[in-house]
Amino acid sequence: MTTSQYPVVLTKASIEAGSEEVVDSNVHVVNAMYGSLLDAGEIAPVALRSYYVDFYVTQSLEGGFAQYVFTADRDEVDPLIREGLESMGATAHLELFNRTLEVFDALSEEDEERYLDGDLDAEEESNDAVRVMEELDGEFEELFETENITALNAAWLLGQESLLVLDDEELSAYIERQVALLPDLEERQARADEEALDNAPDFEVIIRELCDVAGYALEKITMGDPNYVHNGEKTLAWHFSTDHGDFLMVEEEDEAFMINPETQEIVAAVEFEEVDDDEMADA
Repeated sequence: MTTSQYPVVLTKASIEAGSEEVVDSNVHVVNAMYGSLLDAGEIAPVALRSYYVDFYVTQSLEGGFAQYVFTADRDEVDPLIREGLESMGATAHLELFNRTLEVFDALSEEDEERYLDGDLDAEEESNDAVRVMEELDGEFEELFETENITALNAAWLLGQESLLVLDDEELSAYIERQVALLPDLEERQARADEEALDNAPDFEVIIRELCDVAGYALEKITMGDPNYVHNGEKTLAWHFSTDHGDFLMVEEEDEAFMINPETQEIVAAVEFEEVDDDEMADA
């Protein structure tokens, strides 16, 4: 199936409601597809552009264009927003978006940092460019009241010839079928697992290492207990479930333990690697 053949997918409940629900439904579907390891090229182009237009609107309303800059990969997202605004007929928003990009990209490094930090000194003339950005933020809020971008976005989605309307159960099955067609699913899952581990908090990394040592599969980390008593001392214990039952993890200075809470048996242990001063300096 080519990119152009992928349909826009919405839920039945959303199309029976209002514009906001339609746009939110598209966001939910795209997030579900990303979460199931589908790539941008395997999602309907219209759905992606609608998704990122809504993302831009949400970020701008919450924190101005600065928040959009902080949260977006602009090289990828700017063109999708521009194409989406144009296709849905949001001409005033498109004009403002292009003007805002032009002004922001022309800021000096110092002015860009000042704008993103919200650090505007009323006495400094060098802040003129920053003031223009803040005026554009105000203009966006005013325009949002006059050109209903949510209604335009929803009408654009609903007007697609390739539109698939599903209930929640049908949606899950549809995404599962799309994922099953991926020839490199195992590789994608491995990359996703590696990225998730890289971004995981330290306690989760330790718990996963303990489960690997024990040969158990981690199912869920349930809670942290700051009042657990280990070797006569109160310490933080993390409770988690595996395919072999429930366990907890406690840390000592250079070692962590996986403990059966009922028998107090130590099921697995891992030692922490020492980091020397040179490695800390390089980091």
